[in-house]
Amino acid sequence: MSFDKEVQERIAANGTSEELKARARAFMSASLAPKYSYNFSWLGRPIIQYPQDVIAMQEIIWQVQPDLIIETGIAHGGSLIFSASMLELVAACGGPQDSEVLGVDIEIRTHNRKAIEEHPMRKRISMIEGSSIAPQVIAQVRERASGRQRVLVSLDSNHTHEHVLAELNAYASLTTVGSYCVVFDTIVEDMPALAGDRPWRPGNNPKTAVREYLKSHPEFEIDKSVGDKLLITVAPDGYLKRVRET
Repeated sequence: MSFDKEVQERIAANGTSEELKARARAFMSASLAPKYSYNFSWLGRPIIQYPQDVIAMQEIIWQVQPDLIIETGIAHGGSLIFSASMLELVAACGGPQDSEVLGVDIEIRTHNRKAIEEHPMRKRISMIEGSSIAPQVIAQVRERASGRQRVLVSLDSNHTHEHVLAELNAYASLTTVGSYCVVFDTIVEDMPALAGDRPWRPGNNPKTAVREYLKSHPEFEIDKSVGDKLLITVAPDGYLKRVRET
């Protein structure tokens, strides 16, 4: 039996193990209050992600070899730096040479912009400041995506149902066949403690937006194998693979 086949069998077994999934959910629940995801950085910038999701994104970027990654939500810039560094590695290994990551955020704080623009990976990064669902911003992003061969989309800004659904309607269609639109923080639906004083909560969050979007967009499917592999993830049912044209 090949190693790859063994991996796939283990992942499938994860998906049917209620005990394993329960233990993963318990860890997720216990790790929220201590802000576990805030403890990590990528090449010197806070990334504010669970390491498992970082690994998943690494695998996807290597698999897809995108020439454009669109990210909503910048924060400290760690995810932009991560994506840029992966694109640099892919280029060094013979992938697209002119690939870049485009970040969108309603507010890019001065010290974060400075750190990103001074980072060694800056050559593959560009940013747009403004609401990701504002028509003028959507138009700019679509223009930047024009002519690109392989596009990967990552949505990680405002986590309300309304906002995420608007982002999906604006950007998911830019995802090329075989690539992914990754919707982060779908975990909110499963973890009431995540709400706090934020407007998103069970019933109003990225996962509910994903469910609504998929009702009328059969060109996307939830890649269940990602969640079964990771077990610990902030994006359960959020790894959407585009499997066909519209």
